Amino acid sequence: MELNRRTVIAGAAAAGVAATTVGGTARAAGSAGGGGRPVKTLFGRLADGTKVHRWSLENGGTRMKVLSYGGIVQSLELPDRRGRYANVSLGFDTLEEYVASSPYFGALIGRYGNRIDKGRFTLDGTTHQLSVNDGENSLHGGAQGFDKRVWDVEPFTRGSDVGLHLYHTSADGEMGYPGTLRAKVTYTLTRDGDWRIDYEATTDKATVVNLTSHVYWNLAGEGSGSVLDHELSIAASRYTPVDSGLIPTGELAKVAGTPFDFRRSKPIGRDIRTAHQQVLYGQGFDHNWVLDKGVTARPGHAATLRDPSSGRTLRIATDEPGLQFYSGNFLDGTLVGTGGRVYRQGDGLCLETQHFPDSPNQPSFPSTVLRPGRTYRTTTIHSFGA
Repeated sequence: MELNRRTVIAGAAAAGVAATTVGGTARAAGSAGGGGRPVKTLFGRLADGTKVHRWSLENGGTRMKVLSYGGIVQSLELPDRRGRYANVSLGFDTLEEYVASSPYFGALIGRYGNRIDKGRFTLDGTTHQLSVNDGENSLHGGAQGFDKRVWDVEPFTRGSDVGLHLYHTSADGEMGYPGTLRAKVTYTLTRDGDWRIDYEATTDKATVVNLTSHVYWNLAGEGSGSVLDHELSIAASRYTPVDSGLIPTGELAKVAGTPFDFRRSKPIGRDIRTAHQQVLYGQGFDHNWVLDKGVTARPGHAATLRDPSSGRTLRIATDEPGLQFYSGNFLDGTLVGTGGRVYRQGDGLCLETQHFPDSPNQPSFPSTVLRPGRTYRTTTIHSFGA
């Protein structure tokens, strides 16, 4: 019988082993629930002296470290099928590295996740020019997006859950976006070890918003090498093709008969070298999948990722209509991760739940407009197993 994570944890607890890990091998994790209050330590200071803290939290066998800078998930540790822990999220050891050269490792993304064509959109007759930071386009909120802001953090315990409330107020005109946006993001580790993200935002002027998380996953452990042997399924029959600048053309194309067909689980590397124009544009996969479920009132299944070597699995549920799958194409061997190893192309992947890229310029796409008096809310749940 293949053991799942809760079976490993429960078995170790029954044997009376302490909840620690030594040399990368899990000893008991106690019961599946009952995580303690998050622990705060000083991680570093920005050039202007602003303190950045790191919060450590654990529940249900999942261990996480989160920075107040960018809401960054610096590490997320999970046991494999034999109970051995590894950090499955790419990241850095120091604040200086995140500030200098991070490709959004583990970060909260806003105000707008993904790309906006030429950094420009028109809303209610007014054209807004955004910060341009990806060729001629705006990417992930611009040059100083939410990933580069220090968030206010409030820890909590609620029943058998533990977590963090993160708060940031984005001023009217910041990075070119209209309206003062007040954002609240809640990270929760549940008694089952799920990682739930709840996003909320309000504005005092009409604006656009599309928040997401940019964790780079490697379920074999960060720094262990390529994820191309990971098996991925995405519950989507269509995707949004892009032009050479990775801006959607507006088409919702069928995945059938293309490298983009992940309706049945397959190794990521199986079709990544196919001479398909869309794969060439992205230098791999860097596209938005149109989830079959559409926008839903509650989180529904979006994708499943599995590493055959460790047995670790990640299941993602969301109420969002889209999922950006990025296969780590632009990792180039110049960054050294927390494990002391260099990250090369394909050593991590992102599965970003979202509305579609460039929606403010695509009337046929689901709207990302937020108006005064309304609250932006969206939820994504990451469930882990082995």
